[in-house]
Amino acid sequence: MQADEYSRFTAFPDLGLSPVLFSIGRFDLRWYSLAYLAGIFVGFWYLLKLVQKPGSPMSRKHADDLVFYAALGIILGGRLGYVLFYNLGDYLRHPIEILRLWDGGMSFHGGVIGTSLGIFYLSYKEKLSWLRVHDYVACCVPFGLFFGRLANFVNQELWGAKTSVPWAIRFQEHTPFGLILGPPRHPSQLYEAFLEGIILFIILWWMFWKTEARYQPGKLVGAFLFFYGIFRFGIEFIREPDSQLAQFAAATHLHMGQWLSLPMILAGLYFMLSANKRRTRVEPIAGTESVA
Repeated sequence: MQADEYSRFTAFPDLGLSPVLFSIGRFDLRWYSLAYLAGIFVGFWYLLKLVQKPGSPMSRKHADDLVFYAALGIILGGRLGYVLFYNLGDYLRHPIEILRLWDGGMSFHGGVIGTSLGIFYLSYKEKLSWLRVHDYVACCVPFGLFFGRLANFVNQELWGAKTSVPWAIRFQEHTPFGLILGPPRHPSQLYEAFLEGIILFIILWWMFWKTEARYQPGKLVGAFLFFYGIFRFGIEFIREPDSQLAQFAAATHLHMGQWLSLPMILAGLYFMLSANKRRTRVEPIAGTESVA
């Protein structure tokens, strides 16, 4: 495709989107920050709906405590995961940049590890079933994924590979000659918002409300790990690798996101296939109703 043919594709500036919602002095309120807050608060609201059902592994008090540990795990784990998995060299040279969360640079896989550590701690302290707590939390994660991917799109980051599909977007790209409109690319952030946010939520919603999956410890979190891993692994084929990891992707024939998703797929399969063996009589934390 020649450069003069690019004009028929949508240019990102024409969408009228800005990563900054509004500014007050030197303070910028960014959509990226709001995406994390929305994911946490909407996820917490949905978690409260889930724990009202008979057989919940935690009470409202535990859910209140959990949102703090989960938020901490998402932010610290997500940031440290990005530093370790995606750009360690640069951050070792400029460690102060680690604190610049508003510029983006969060790893979902790191956030999963951080959140899991928070769940393990709360479950140990309160003597809860860590696996069943994971099941309930997993059902809430697609909200954060949906909002986060939309924020990636607004931030013009994590875009897709070059393409000529009619809905391709020309993002603004930094070059040695300044900021320019790049070639048409897949809006892979929106693909991920649809698959990891909407479709994954529907799958987990159906399993929780229409089946007995919540009484089989590990089945819901297993489904989350498996389907997220599959979606992410597939999308990476039409996603541009991070510039600092382009050589790694070329050498290994897979992107870093795909390598990190493989253990999730395998763990998800294990938890789903073995969940029925772990089913026992469920005694709820709150209330008196037992679920066989």
